[in-house]
This record gives sequence, C-alpha cells and structure tokens, in this order.
Amino acid sequence: MKHFLRMLIQVCLYFYCKFLWRCLKFVMRKLTGRCELQRICYNTKPGASRTMKIETSLRDSKSKLLQTSVSVHPDAIEKTIEDIMELKKINPDINPQLGISLQACLLQIVGYRNLIADVEKLRREPYDSDNPQHEEMLLKLWKFLKPNTPLESRISKQWCEIGFQGDDPKTDFRGMGLLGLYNLQYFAERDATAAQQVLSDSLHPKCSKFSKAEWEKTRMDKAIGYSFAIVGINITDLAYNLLVSGALKTHFYNIAPEAPTLSHFQQTFCYLMHEFHKFWIDEDPMDIMEFNRVREKFRKRIIKQLQNPDMALCPHFAASEGLINM
Repeated sequence: MKHFLRMLIQVCLYFYCKFLWRCLKFVMRKLTGRCELQRICYNTKPGASRTMKIETSLRDSKSKLLQTSVSVHPDAIEKTIEDIMELKKINPDINPQLGISLQACLLQIVGYRNLIADVEKLRREPYDSDNPQHEEMLLKLWKFLKPNTPLESRISKQWCEIGFQGDDPKTDFRGMGLLGLYNLQYFAERDATAAQQVLSDSLHPKCSKFSKAEWEKTRMDKAIGYSFAIVGINITDLAYNLLVSGALKTHFYNIAPEAPTLSHFQQTFCYLMHEFHKFWIDEDPMDIMEFNRVREKFRKRIIKQLQNPDMALCPHFAASEGLINM
C-alpha cells in the first residue's frame, strides 16, 4: 500500500510539474514575445549548452513536428526549420539568426543519432578472415605498430607482441567487431609515434619513466603492464557506451560545428587511449587482475568531466588535427 501511494504521489508530482512548466512557458512567451526556442538561441552561447537545451525543448514539446525534428534526415533539416518557424509564427526576415542557430543545433542532434547508427553497424560486423579488406586492415595495424619488425606469418605468436591474446587476432574482435580494429588502426596510423610509445610503455611501464640503466640501478619492481590491443578493444567498448548513453554529446556538441562524424569518434578513442595509459601508470596496480577496478575508476572520471557543459576532450596530438573546431 505504501509503495502504491508513493508511486501515486510521484505520478501526480510529474503531471503537476509538467503543467506548471507549460504555464511558465506561456507566461514567458507573453512577457518576452519570444518562444522557448528563441530564448534558448538568443540567451545561450553556441555549443553543448545551447544544443542540449534545444534538443530537450524539441523532444519534450507537445507538437509532433517539433518532437520528430530531432530524427529527420539531414537533407530535410532546412525544410523542417521552415516548418518550425511557420508553426511558431516567427518571421525569418526579422529573426534571420534563429534559423541559422536552429540549423546548427539540428545538424549536431541528427548527426549524433546517425553517428550512433554508423558505429553500431561497425560493432555488429564480425571480423572475417576471408574478407581481403579485413585482412589488409589487420596487417596494416602490425606495420604501423611494428614498422621495423616483419610479420613472419599471418598466424603467429608475434601478435602477442602488440597485445593480442593468441596467434590469430580475429578471435579478440568478437566483442566489438570491426569497430575495435578500425579504432586501433586509426590510432596506429594517425598518431604512429604516440601509439608506438604507448605500446612500448605498456610492455615496460616503469622503464618509460627512467632510462634502462637508471631503472636497473634503482632495482624497482617492474610495474604491471597490459595488453595493448586488448585494452584498445576494451577502450573501444568504453567509447561506444559513452556514445550510446549520450554522455559524449557534451564533447561532440562542443567540437563539431555541424554533424559529428566517425572520425570524431575515432579521435575521441585516441584521446581515451592516451588518458587511460597515463591513468594506469599513475594508479600503479598490483597486478592485471585490478584492470576492471582501474577501468571503472577511469570511466567515472571521464563521465564526471563530460557533465561539464563546456567540456571538450581536445587532445593536442596528430590524430586530432583538423577535427577540433571550437
């Protein structure tokens, strides 16, 4: 009975607050002469703060046109804005900036939804060793990470040198499909020097802080390393979940002036790899069994950062060139 009453009170409060909010919006429109969309565009700076408020306003509107505007095809955005302006009785000649601002916001909102679809498609596509394109990508990953070490054969224990679990990497891509391979190759190709350094550090983490002679002289216990490729696939999973949950909206709405793309997602993966590597070294875990604890702590730190509406995960390294547009 108590549970029922609590639920009833919550439902009543929800509808009361919703009614109160609609009344407040009506009063604000009468006082300012502007609808909510106008007030957001004119009073909120461009970026995540504005786009997320516009997205919430459109999604929670009682108008079907406004509700569906967040999922239209990119080619239909311009026509949708015209329909919204007409519905709200806004003269575009008197308010030209409103249409421009709404277009920028809708491009980001619709683009984010489309990015999720693109990423999901890659995640669901399994690695196929009979597919020449898949095989070529895998071999390129080796060349980018180990440019001075030839791969003796396609099936080889050498794969363990870059962090795969066995002699055939295809089995390690099961969880994230081609998305894991796409991200690893992007990192290794676009930021080769940093990727090779992270790989080296993952094998000898304490050596990366000192010269080999200094390290041996101090007789430090070797810090626990990790499997570069496996961790890359794991960080791909982290990036994927941040994207699907909407946590990355803050980042993408701040860096992409229009629709965020797969390249933006891959650049974010590079940033997460850089940051996780530093975080792992700083945490100095006792053994690899602490990986899940360290990863969860790292995930919480990233989510906390993304809760800041001004946050942009903007690393200054090769993979990010041409993608950051503040």
